[in-house]
Amino acid sequence: MNTAQFNFNFSLQTLESHLPSPAESETLRKAAVLVPLLEVNGELQLLLTKRALHLRAHPGQFSFPGGKVDKQDNNMIETALRESEEEIQLLPDNVNIIGTFPPHTTFTGFEVTPIIGIIKQPFDIKLDPGEVADAFWVPLKYFLNPDNRYSAKYHRHGKTYDVHYAPYEDKFIWGVTAAIINLLCCHLDDT
Repeated sequence: MNTAQFNFNFSLQTLESHLPSPAESETLRKAAVLVPLLEVNGELQLLLTKRALHLRAHPGQFSFPGGKVDKQDNNMIETALRESEEEIQLLPDNVNIIGTFPPHTTFTGFEVTPIIGIIKQPFDIKLDPGEVADAFWVPLKYFLNPDNRYSAKYHRHGKTYDVHYAPYEDKFIWGVTAAIINLLCCHLDDT
């Protein structure tokens, strides 16, 4: 799938059948992530990061660039772009924002808003070692194959949750990151 096909499919679909469950608490910490895509040789690549091991929240997990909302952020798009610049040196003016998905909640008390963006030009990834241990590209077509995405029921405190998984090579992508990948793929493939 290239950028033109992505934009066409993305704009045609509705989200109603794929929305995550609404938040149950108003005490959730607000965060936003950028779901960055870059076209390489006619195929979109999805950029993911590995969180630094010393972080308090979700250490060592695979994620999208992003983080908590700061006071100076006017909206979730600004949060995602600011955090992406801090974490991997992706400049905001190098991203074309395509849209947003509804917030996802995590077991650890975050409400994460995914911001979908197309990277305009290749860039040199420079990791902030205080936040990110690694960054890597995955062909979007890998995740578009439903055989590469999984979900399972998880029981916690008397409630049942759908937990998503999307392993890639030696990387075990799960939780909200895998749920966002699944939502994106379902949204693009919903014909």
